[in-house]
Amino acid sequence: MHTSDEGVLTLMPVDQGSTLLHFARNGDFVEGGANLTVIERGEGMHVFDTEGRRYVDGLSSLFCAQIGYSHGEEMAAAVAGQMTKLAFSTLWGSAHPAALELAEKLSDIAPAGIDRVFFTNGGSESVESAWKLVRQYHDANGEPQRRKAIARRNAYHGVTLGALSLTGVPRFKETFDPPAIDVRHVEHTGSFRSGLSEQELCAARLAEIEETIQAEGPETIAMIIAEPVQNAGGCLTPPDGYWPGLREIADRYGILLVADEVITGFGRLGEWFGSTRFGVVPDLITTAKGITSAYLPMGAVFCSEKVAAPLYEDKRTLLHGITFAGHPACAAVALKNLEIFQREGVLENVRNREAGLKARLEALRELPIVGDVRGCGFFWAVEFVNGRGDGRLGAEERESLLRGFLPGALREAGLIARADDRGEAVLQIAPPLVADDAVLDEIVDAMRTVLVRSGEFMGLSTAAAA
Repeated sequence: MHTSDEGVLTLMPVDQGSTLLHFARNGDFVEGGANLTVIERGEGMHVFDTEGRRYVDGLSSLFCAQIGYSHGEEMAAAVAGQMTKLAFSTLWGSAHPAALELAEKLSDIAPAGIDRVFFTNGGSESVESAWKLVRQYHDANGEPQRRKAIARRNAYHGVTLGALSLTGVPRFKETFDPPAIDVRHVEHTGSFRSGLSEQELCAARLAEIEETIQAEGPETIAMIIAEPVQNAGGCLTPPDGYWPGLREIADRYGILLVADEVITGFGRLGEWFGSTRFGVVPDLITTAKGITSAYLPMGAVFCSEKVAAPLYEDKRTLLHGITFAGHPACAAVALKNLEIFQREGVLENVRNREAGLKARLEALRELPIVGDVRGCGFFWAVEFVNGRGDGRLGAEERESLLRGFLPGALREAGLIARADDRGEAVLQIAPPLVADDAVLDEIVDAMRTVLVRSGEFMGLSTAAAA
């Protein structure tokens, strides 16, 4: 905004200036190009841009803002209290009270047997740290040949070079080949168009993993990594029995099982950890995002006593460290975040409102552009179809709908959601975990408006939406 000499407020165009935007076509926002949305404040479950527009945050600011935007004063007080005592100290062979306290509280909420915590600054660092813990575990046990990993197609595990090796999205990877880690990618658990029953899908996916292990040599596989519900591709839920099957296969072949919970951890699925919902205790859990509800950046890797045990052997050094990991201010915010989760019944809110949210979303199936609705907890996606053949959108349709039409349509509807095609074309939501029914209604109503307009844009009949 700009104040004129007469004291009148006028809206001024904003460009990106010197900032390179992440995962963005930066050339779109040069002078004369697309309008850049600049979010300047948040309140409750809503954010406001520099032009005064109000949006309901249907994506929790990329799966991060679990408790919304109304706890800034509490978080600021927590940071101030810590900074006046100790602004910074590393965890390199020493510690500080905030990190020690946080690790204990995190181990208390972790699944039984997961009782060691290695702090990081974010999701990619957590994934790479997990890989190093896995490798050092196998080396200590006399199996240094275990240097391969199994991950899933389309899955996103980060974009630093190690994590990128595990990511299963080819267009993110090709420019940066060769991969830093030797990875075999197997099929994800998406059921739409599979033509398989849940039981058949589970059996097929587990069989492929076992076949891959046998083909590569069981003695060469260090870990299997998967998200409890896969994000890329649009909230791909596992069939019943899939995660217990992963656990059994990993145990049988001496492979470590890693649950990537950077998104599904800290309440997104109504549990502290999404793997709990599916009845499995992994060997390691990677987290970030929700650990502080994004009030400050932080991540953590949780590992079992079995994985950590070699690190306590005489004269053995953990060969990994990150300067700012476990930062005192971030630890103070994470502690406050856990307190707010407990105080406000965040997990209970997700559990209590999941069925209602699901019903609201299922009603969108009547729209001709919606082919599938899937997800659980506060983590959902609708898949777009074009009304022809198997319904898959072609490359030009994806370009025009997802990157051409939808950004403006979402802005006009006042909704922050994710249009994505790392896999099939989807519109994805992940509401703040403290959202009530009114906010959930607002999100789904805005989605319906956007989807109806999207169908019209694609030339599909909207009679069913009437």
